[in-house]
Amino acid sequence: MTRDEFLALALQNPVNAAIVDELDRLTLPDAWLVAGCLVQTVWNALTGRAISHGIADYDVFYFDPDTSWEAEDTVIRGLHARLAHLGATVEIRNQARVHLWYPDKHGLPYPPLARSTDGIDRFLTENTQLGVRPSGGEFDVYAPHGFDDIAKLIVRPNRALNFSAANYAAKVARWKALWPELTVIEADA
Repeated sequence: MTRDEFLALALQNPVNAAIVDELDRLTLPDAWLVAGCLVQTVWNALTGRAISHGIADYDVFYFDPDTSWEAEDTVIRGLHARLAHLGATVEIRNQARVHLWYPDKHGLPYPPLARSTDGIDRFLTENTQLGVRPSGGEFDVYAPHGFDDIAKLIVRPNRALNFSAANYAAKVARWKALWPELTVIEADA
């Protein structure tokens, strides 16, 4: 699968397309639509399912050096208001703030990040290490592991710092129930 094939399939989901369009209108720094909503849309297209099948939420990352909760909350409320008509759950997170709350929420250390793609690099699975953003009428696509696993419906763990085998097992069990065609590479493999 090429970058352009991936992008065409991912943007078949009208929610993905609407979020990317909205990101183009906003001035959020280093903003990306990321992760599962992209790969799961592609899986749905490849397996003939409804385009939004199994997608729990849509994740947006941005990177703003203002790490106050008030600034992030303003962005969250604003984007939610702009996207409410979609009827989808959209999660927006300032990647400059993650290290402030992640250890308390997940019991694992989390170093400060320098850009949104650093957060993408920390996802549990390699196939969800994806981001799409508008760029001057075109799109930037961030996919450090390429698209082969996505096209072949292969899920493999990301061996980045703070990898949680238990969280990986829970995530892939949910996915396997929704997309039984997936081939899952075990965390200890």
